[in-house]
Amino acid sequence: MNNNSEKPSIAICFPVYCDEGTVETVAMKSIKVLSDIASRYKVIIVDDGSPDSSGKIADRLAEKYPEIISVHHETNRGYGAALQTGFKYSLDYDWICFTDGDNQYDVNELYHLSKLFHHYDLIVTFRYSKIYGTLRTFISYVYNSLIRFLFRSHLRDHNCGLKVIRSKVIKDMELISNSAFIGAEIIINSMVKGYPIGEAGIRTYPRTFGESSVMSWIHITNSIRDMFRVYKKIFKSKI
Repeated sequence: MNNNSEKPSIAICFPVYCDEGTVETVAMKSIKVLSDIASRYKVIIVDDGSPDSSGKIADRLAEKYPEIISVHHETNRGYGAALQTGFKYSLDYDWICFTDGDNQYDVNELYHLSKLFHHYDLIVTFRYSKIYGTLRTFISYVYNSLIRFLFRSHLRDHNCGLKVIRSKVIKDMELISNSAFIGAEIIINSMVKGYPIGEAGIRTYPRTFGESSVMSWIHITNSIRDMFRVYKKIFKSKI
């Protein structure tokens, strides 16, 4: 990609919930990388009813930078619901990158992920350098094994929080997950519809602010519920 006309348009979308310490960092890193690799771009921050100042910070950034859009949910509706809201503001761009607002995934990975744009319609990342404890690693292993069994997937990691997808693929989906299972749902829909999927390894980083709620029982339960809702939707003729 040597000149602007050869670069794709890209939107980065990330939900925030209790991420007041990292939302600005992720937004600024997003603007920097997109200014280098995209012909035009937007950064969509979705405040999912956060009780802290995440939403206010997003609003302040949106007022200062025209490349940023700040969107709010009045109540916490879930990670998947927040991403679906963000997608609505991203569909005019060639590619959509979606990630987390806690800065554990580095959007600078887009520098090398963008090299795969000509080969795939969905790029799924997997964590080759993991920072999690034994319990979370075990739960992730069981979760991914269950998805591989239920949906005949061969991918390494279905819930890594950094993915890039062509907007036309998102337009071709009717997403139903409100939980963190939405990442796997997008993979499964892409697989079923025959879109080419690529994998790339990335590093993850420790949280520098707050605590993750992804391993709470309510989040795990909601993800399992959505998993079987998606299974029923796709394989309903077998149920």
